[in-house]
Amino acid sequence: MTDNAVPFDSPRPTDTIEAETGSSTPTTSLSPLAIALIEVALAVGGFGIGTGEFVIMGLLPDVASTFEVSIPSAGYVISAYALGVVIGAPIIAALSARLPRRTLLLCLMGLFALGNILSALAPSFASFTALRFITGLPHGAYFGVASLVAASMVPPNKRARAVGRVMLGLTIATLAGTPLATFMGQMLNWRAAFFLVGGIGALTVGLLWYFLPLDKVQEGASIRRELSAFGRTQVWLTLAIAAIGFGGMFSVFSYIASTTTQTAQLPVGMVSIVLALFGIGMNVGNIVGSRLADWSLKGTIGGSMVFYIVVMLAFANFAQYPIALYITVFLVGCGFAPGPALQTRLMDVAADAQTLAAASNHSAFNIANALGAWLGGLVITWGWGFAATGYVGALLSLLGLGVFAVSVSLEKRQATA
Repeated sequence: MTDNAVPFDSPRPTDTIEAETGSSTPTTSLSPLAIALIEVALAVGGFGIGTGEFVIMGLLPDVASTFEVSIPSAGYVISAYALGVVIGAPIIAALSARLPRRTLLLCLMGLFALGNILSALAPSFASFTALRFITGLPHGAYFGVASLVAASMVPPNKRARAVGRVMLGLTIATLAGTPLATFMGQMLNWRAAFFLVGGIGALTVGLLWYFLPLDKVQEGASIRRELSAFGRTQVWLTLAIAAIGFGGMFSVFSYIASTTTQTAQLPVGMVSIVLALFGIGMNVGNIVGSRLADWSLKGTIGGSMVFYIVVMLAFANFAQYPIALYITVFLVGCGFAPGPALQTRLMDVAADAQTLAAASNHSAFNIANALGAWLGGLVITWGWGFAATGYVGALLSLLGLGVFAVSVSLEKRQATA
């Protein structure tokens, strides 16, 4: 598959498609039904990954009780999963350069499904932690390859929307999948939640096997060619925008429960409402952002950083007021808007090393998660209060905007050189 449309008449895998990376226009139009079925299959995988990544946060007390460890110690499993994402994305993308994308997606989702099922059966905390690390390995590579596949099936001016529809599985997971799995885990057993996520992964394998056509390995594909992505300055700058600019969202989100109950003085029962508003915002941001990105890729990235600065400052100054908290949390969620744009830009600046660059985008997001949570924790420890995480977010967004400005400036210099 390529960045552009590929010949494809039937959703059955008996069809064969050939990658022609670098083609500027599609050779034939795709069947709308075929596109829809593949995008749904890819989005189901994203839904499963999103549910599996975030459900543990609501089940930490149960996991800690089962394995007789403290809740802070149980939190190591979250770090183990994130580490798996950061490490797995570039390594898998590089090593799988000679694999057809259909085969790679099936292997990645198969590993994800197996990892979650084995997590549900883990006999000890050490084994559970190790399995969460292993389960995180395919996360970034899956989203990266899925984005490339989605973008390959539509004309160039609709790529970001196609990527956004795949990412919709992830954003819907924050709104529906995670609450459902958390509820199941609390009512039955935390292990049931991971069986559920493993089942979603297995379903995705079936859907991809049935609907995604066979593709041929790209001519000249190799580990060396994929690694060449890391030799491109624009790839590093785009990854830096994601790793820094998105840190603010995670800084706020990591401590949103305490902000709700201690800063805004709302009852514990309102935390779920606030989380739902954040999830709705992510879905709105994903849909609107992907459309804006097809209209102006750079404008969406730069504009989103400016939007984030304003929203974060508003959160920091008005989070003590319930109505203001509801509005700003929704808008913080909307800050997911540049996600599809950044993914699409990586496809453009990576040239013929797109798989590694696209997969590394999710490593960058997990770095943003760790960075935002760490810096947010620092300002809270210093006594600035939970709402001060908004100042952290504003600063990180400003830095992300600065990196974006450098990227655009360098690109203009190269164009005129």
